[in-house]
Amino acid sequence: MGWQSSLERVGEFTSKYSVLWVLIAAPLALYAPDLFTPIAPYITPLLGIIMLGMGLTLTPDDVRRILERPRDVAIGALAQWILMPTIAYALVVALGLPWEIGLGLILLGAAPGGTASNVMTYLGRGDVALSVSITTVTTIAAPLVMPAWIVTLAGESISVTFAEMAGSIIQVVLLPVIGGLVLRHLLDRYAPAVAKAGLSVFPAISVITIVAIVAAVVGLNVETILGAGALVFLAVVLHNGLGLGSGYAVGHATNMAEDRARACAFEVGLQNSGLAVALATAHFSASAALIPALFSVWHNVSGPALATLFAHLDADDPVEGDEAAIVSD
Repeated sequence: MGWQSSLERVGEFTSKYSVLWVLIAAPLALYAPDLFTPIAPYITPLLGIIMLGMGLTLTPDDVRRILERPRDVAIGALAQWILMPTIAYALVVALGLPWEIGLGLILLGAAPGGTASNVMTYLGRGDVALSVSITTVTTIAAPLVMPAWIVTLAGESISVTFAEMAGSIIQVVLLPVIGGLVLRHLLDRYAPAVAKAGLSVFPAISVITIVAIVAAVVGLNVETILGAGALVFLAVVLHNGLGLGSGYAVGHATNMAEDRARACAFEVGLQNSGLAVALATAHFSASAALIPALFSVWHNVSGPALATLFAHLDADDPVEGDEAAIVSD
């Protein structure tokens, strides 16, 4: 049908150039913050839309895969749950980050995987089924894992309780993901054409939404970015790079096949930065949302770069679909 083809083209175009949209919006927000700061009160519901889209991409087969390969899923999930928060805390201490900004890095480290990890795994010839399985497990566990790490590492410096944060994550992440999964099942059964159209357009909606969130957070932190931009950006790059490298190392150290080790790298190194932004703005401050927002920009540069490197290593078996959409979390 013509309208479906049009939706697919719009979705592909928007998603393909997602990095460009973010790179345009972030400097514009620095120059004219008042254009984007009104978005700030809506960051949490906007993230809910992104998570609904993630739920729409899941099928019962994805859930079954978790049961089929529990060892590698458990290794990937544990690596992310343990490595990224501890690396984040170490960087906060080593770089001497102001605590309000450093709290955002810890939030980011404790966040589950995002949809970008699944796409980068595909582009880098990794095991996509394993990637989706790890993302699903870490997302479902987020209401327990994230508050536990924040309370442990931040301690008395925060006023928010474990229950308050867990409740927010359930509302923003778990319920929309489950809702998307149920909706996908119903659409596949009763309206497959609508399901196909939704899957075509939701990546574009996710990209537009994350661009709006990044622009809002940048607009709220203009003075902070201009005053401590280099140090903050260094923290983002180091956290991401150490996560990608340690995830890949863990995969090989536990005797995973190469494609599974690549999936582990992306799952550990690419976080759901949108969730960290939403929690920071809801429970802490705009400064705490800064690092997760900048991470949304950076991981759409580092992720494709590593995926391209992996693809070149497989010179005899080139990546199919290099034009696939890059979807932000």
